[in-house]
Amino acid sequence: MADETRLLATYAAGISHEDIPEAVRARARHLTIDLVGSMLRAGVEADSTPSLYRTVADLGLDGEGACTVLGNRRPFAPPVAALLNGALGHSLDFDDTHADSSLHPSAPVVPAAFAVGERVNASGKDVLAAIVAGYEVCCRLGNALDPTAHYARGFHPTATAGTFGAAAAAGRLYGLDADAMASAFGVAASQAAGSLQFLVNGAWNKRYQVGAAAMNGVIAATLARNGFCGAVQAIEGRHGFLKGYSDKADPARAVLDLGTAYETTRIGVKPYPSCRYTHAPLDGLIALKREMGLEAEDIRSVTIGLHQNGIVLTAAPMEEKRRPKSVVDGQFSMPFTAAVALAQGSFGWDDYARLGDPAIERIADRIEVVRDERLEGLRHPFGGIIRVETSQGVIERVIPDPSGEPATFPDAAQVEAKFLTLAAPVLGDGAATLFARLNTVETEPAIGAILRPTRTGTRP
Repeated sequence: MADETRLLATYAAGISHEDIPEAVRARARHLTIDLVGSMLRAGVEADSTPSLYRTVADLGLDGEGACTVLGNRRPFAPPVAALLNGALGHSLDFDDTHADSSLHPSAPVVPAAFAVGERVNASGKDVLAAIVAGYEVCCRLGNALDPTAHYARGFHPTATAGTFGAAAAAGRLYGLDADAMASAFGVAASQAAGSLQFLVNGAWNKRYQVGAAAMNGVIAATLARNGFCGAVQAIEGRHGFLKGYSDKADPARAVLDLGTAYETTRIGVKPYPSCRYTHAPLDGLIALKREMGLEAEDIRSVTIGLHQNGIVLTAAPMEEKRRPKSVVDGQFSMPFTAAVALAQGSFGWDDYARLGDPAIERIADRIEVVRDERLEGLRHPFGGIIRVETSQGVIERVIPDPSGEPATFPDAAQVEAKFLTLAAPVLGDGAATLFARLNTVETEPAIGAILRPTRTGTRP
């Protein structure tokens, strides 16, 4: 035990914009832009969104506040804004991923930073530094948990480790010192929650629990700001986060090269709005269809090999995965996403309209998904192996990493294109202006000046 809680708290409390290398700041800017696009589109199209807003109103939490929920005309209190923006950011399953920890860092971290940043009138520079602090904390804790062991116990790391990342971002903007940040982590350890049980019926828990991580991080930091005493050794202690949530935790990974190596640069973005474990096979199938001009009738069978985590999330039980009934079911269905990719050579948000399409189901019936041990024990678990039997023969390909990982991270033009695809249907011409301001966020004297113009959506 090396007092990982104290080390992470000291780091998060002390991080400054000037200390962060430009390459790290640039990655954080692009990741923030990527999430904002998902937030905006989910606000008008995700099936769970109306119930979220009704619940906030039903609980009397839609009163006056200072904080923006993107695309909503009404301001909210900081924890409510963090909850809603976090849930929206994760609803399309189009948000970024950190392969080593198998979690989505931006969805809990950025909404917490936006909410507290707007509340305290923080500058763009300070908000970006807080976001980096949050990324580093949640990704490092995800690494330390051992994602395979964490999944095996039924936990969702974006929601569990994400609570600490949100607390770090919020605490940094509140100006917490190391002692207070450690107290915030102590509270976060009591709040961290997230269950994989949503997989059984395509439930909306996954979206809510990530929003709750953002909200709980804000609450934890606010409690600490007001002198609340949180548990010590919340991360590494006998009953702390790592020991309570994993059978194979390695606390040292939480602080390995802290301050010199940045997990932020190891975060990738998604080209498809589905579970990251589906992406490498989708890349391979789309490329194969394009190269060979494959049509559905040419395909006799498809076998897709995945890491065991991918099997848990996207391929079991197989018969149910072949017949997804909801968007969440489809987001976690390797057979459905692969069938769409083979049918049309692409896969995007609008393709969930093909749920229940007999033509897609006929292709899905020819798809098998198996655990492939060649993908076990690798640093990144998101690779895929495809074996396609066609009328022209059998083709097998190994795709070690999906597109969008750090080695193939999209350039600025590609980041902008994805953002506008998601945001323009909501903001119209305002989407391009929002992109430009987010892309130069460090020149903004107050983050609210960027966020408030998005309060033009259809939501009351």
